Amino acid sequence: MLEQILDCHPAVAALDEPSAFVDVIEPEFHESNNLSISRINTLRRLYIHALLQEAGAAARGKLLVDKNPSPTARLPLWLRVFPELRVVIALRDPRDVVFSCYFQNILLNATNVNFLSFERLAKHYADLMDIWLAVREWDGFDWLETRYEDIVAHLEREGRRVTEFLALSWHDDQARFYEKSRTKQFYSPTYQDVTRPVYTCAVGRWRAYEKHLAPILPALEPYCRKFGYG
Repeated sequence: MLEQILDCHPAVAALDEPSAFVDVIEPEFHESNNLSISRINTLRRLYIHALLQEAGAAARGKLLVDKNPSPTARLPLWLRVFPELRVVIALRDPRDVVFSCYFQNILLNATNVNFLSFERLAKHYADLMDIWLAVREWDGFDWLETRYEDIVAHLEREGRRVTEFLALSWHDDQARFYEKSRTKQFYSPTYQDVTRPVYTCAVGRWRAYEKHLAPILPALEPYCRKFGYG
């Protein structure tokens, strides 16, 4: 949803789970971590070119938003290639994250194979968030955490906060993100949810299934505490 809110800004082109990072940047670091400045600059150009190829000509001159949760664990690589990167971390109650992922009906890949059980999901979530919790302590880069629940409760206030973090002013079209979303093709498994106005029924949905989640709740509790979920 946040991606679509940002994409409705006339100065933004948001991409839904593009493959540019995995295709262009990550393979280079499989070979060596000792890349020259010249090679890193080449990777920067190739990555941006790949994003523009996917986004189309209308994205040229706009702020590019690469929305892709899976490479969160590779943030150190992102920041090595793009030290000026502005990082937005979209949070949600960890228990709702696990619940939502478990019930996605999607083709398996190396990442979402972890969605096959609550236990694997809890470990996958912990692995990603442990990296983020370490990286956010680093100096020298700009980051912002935003919570799904805050967007649902106060769309314009929270949307404005994120938009201004990206050095832009709020645009009225952003509050009607769902109108533009109905005309787009999405790769995210939750694509249908961004084609209608904001709703609150997905907040705290995990509680109806608490007895099924009980075995993994202790593993998620530290992240609930650190991200402000009681």
